[in-house]
Amino acid sequence: MVVSSFIGGDLTVYPAAINLWLLVIALGLDAALGWPDTLYRAIRHPVVWIGALIGLLDRGLNRPAWRIWQRQMAGIVALLLLLIACVGVAIAISAFLRTLPWGWLIEGLLAASLIAQRSLYDHVAAVARGLEQDGLAGGRKAVAMIVGRDPESLDEHGVSRAAIESLAENFSDGVVAPAFWLALLGLPGIVLYKATNTADSMIGHKNDKYRAFGWAAARFDDLLNLPASRLSALLLILAALLTPKAAPGDAFAAVERDAGQHKSPNAGWPEAAMAGALGLKLAGPRRYGERWVEDHWMGHGRENATAADIRRALRLFVVACLLLLGGAVLAAIALR
Repeated sequence: MVVSSFIGGDLTVYPAAINLWLLVIALGLDAALGWPDTLYRAIRHPVVWIGALIGLLDRGLNRPAWRIWQRQMAGIVALLLLLIACVGVAIAISAFLRTLPWGWLIEGLLAASLIAQRSLYDHVAAVARGLEQDGLAGGRKAVAMIVGRDPESLDEHGVSRAAIESLAENFSDGVVAPAFWLALLGLPGIVLYKATNTADSMIGHKNDKYRAFGWAAARFDDLLNLPASRLSALLLILAALLTPKAAPGDAFAAVERDAGQHKSPNAGWPEAAMAGALGLKLAGPRRYGERWVEDHWMGHGRENATAADIRRALRLFVVACLLLLGGAVLAAIALR
């Protein structure tokens, strides 16, 4: 195989090495290219395809007239059908591509589409740019693209904190978690994670329609994110060591003190690390539409975040992504 000569060593003996090199390729391609608009217009995006299947299962199996336990069982069936379909396709594609001389590159490209480094950076940077160029109105317009809370209820500091919180949480959900499952299980692993995470975002809500039906998707998503959230916090702490004017000691202290107090079993870890590193307070009480969430603050810094703090958070994010890439390269070489 070309990939064997490219990496060196017998990759049929060391399948873990293939997954790690796929991760290196995927991280590099996503950082460099993202998912180009021309490609999106031509074939949409794998997450859109997954979302279409979730919508079909929702319409077919989520019956309001059923009892709570019946709707929970229907949600479990929907999740199983989703994962069997998506992971089954991924297994077949991966097996076929690994018979081709350049199949590893195509597999890496497919995996790159399920990692969100570039798009996350661009969306959060747009909030800073909106605040800098168009004031509060520009910031609110941009932040509405990445958070579920009502942007009209946010002042400049609230917009800035929301953008930084989204960056921290999605560093775990959108970058580290898919990377972790790609490294562990290859293309089927990243597809397993992304299908679950997409299901959670679509049906894992705590409202009358989805509280029972989306229960399985939400709980399984929490489970899959468990290792990545801790790894994300570690990467942000290490990134703070290498980022000017960041505080790695405060980041570590915030994680140790605050991460477990967050409403989410996972989001508190990267948010606490980000808050401590930047000297901010993140999370805390906040509103999502008509729902008010009483949550603990992550970090003991200041609340009055600004566009400059968003820029600082983005620098920390870039360093953390480089550390992730570097770690993948070193691990792949170690398994050569």
